[in-house]
Amino acid sequence: MIRSIAVGLGARAYDVVVGQGLLDTAGERMSPFLKRRRTAVVSDETVWGLHGARLTAALQHAGIETHPVVVAPGEQAKSFDGLAALTDRLLALELDRGDVITAFGGGVVGDLAGFAAAIYKRGIDFVQIPTTLLAQVDSSVGGKTAIDTPRGKNLVGAFHQPRLVLADLGILATLPQREVRAGYAEVIKYGLLGDLAFFEWLEANGAAVLAREPAALTRAVSRSVEMKAQIVAEDETEQSRRALLNLGHTFGHALEAETGFGEALLHGEAVALGQALAFRFSAGQGLCSSQDAGRAAAAIAAAGLPTKLSQLPGPSSAQRLVRHMGQDKKAEAGKLTFILTRGLGDAFVARDVDPEAVRRFMITEGAQP
Repeated sequence: MIRSIAVGLGARAYDVVVGQGLLDTAGERMSPFLKRRRTAVVSDETVWGLHGARLTAALQHAGIETHPVVVAPGEQAKSFDGLAALTDRLLALELDRGDVITAFGGGVVGDLAGFAAAIYKRGIDFVQIPTTLLAQVDSSVGGKTAIDTPRGKNLVGAFHQPRLVLADLGILATLPQREVRAGYAEVIKYGLLGDLAFFEWLEANGAAVLAREPAALTRAVSRSVEMKAQIVAEDETEQSRRALLNLGHTFGHALEAETGFGEALLHGEAVALGQALAFRFSAGQGLCSSQDAGRAAAAIAAAGLPTKLSQLPGPSSAQRLVRHMGQDKKAEAGKLTFILTRGLGDAFVARDVDPEAVRRFMITEGAQP
């Protein structure tokens, strides 16, 4: 079954197409957006090696000339150096503002290529073909593009919406199981932040999603995209409700910075642990019950994801973690912004969280002072 979910942004609206076998029809689906029959395909070495020939064949079948721009895999590509190298290669292809960039990869490629598209000759269209579960349910939808800096994750970027997103569920068959689990952290997030029924469905069917059973995977991805599309249409630039999508991310981004933005802690793993921490912090503040916090952590742990600091490689410093949180894009006037919760499926934005309260909480969670 193929589903098409609209992201309603008026003249900039676009569809997120979810289903099996979409890669083979990519050329005909992209054709309406190409003024010239060519595209620069930004991908990483791993994805291009696995799927590049298939995408090239699909584009060629539609008469579209393909110019691959292959970057190194991993979060390190999302840097000023990586952005400079990518834009130079795009300029060498002599793309004009009527051309289209195709982001073909996971969240790193989507963020990097999307940001390059946002700034290339002051803006060029792009298409997202996400190849990880995390990218399909989260980062490819909504137009957030960015690179990392030594001071924090995604601190330099732009809102730049794609023209089309093609989420081919079949391509997830080649994804390592650790990456599937990391993506599942963003799936469960949607239930925890605003859909108790979906969370309960995931409690019962999470193993089937992780096993990539087609029916369960289709429902999980489609519902996640539906929720994100609705929130983005209401609040594109994160002035209010879109901030809910950051459940677990303030903690998670700080943990990523603490562990060096590398393979030691994947983004989805950090978000999973961040969600468990957000629920326990909320419970400690009297906002939600300890039972709900325990149930959220149990569902996360059942997916093989971390829920405690003791599961991280090496010790963490509470003081450094709070300092990382102070660099978060949502921090204002010396106060931290967190997505906290009143219970399962009932998250809210808290904009005046005391950093000292967070530091003390992190110590109780096992961080060094």
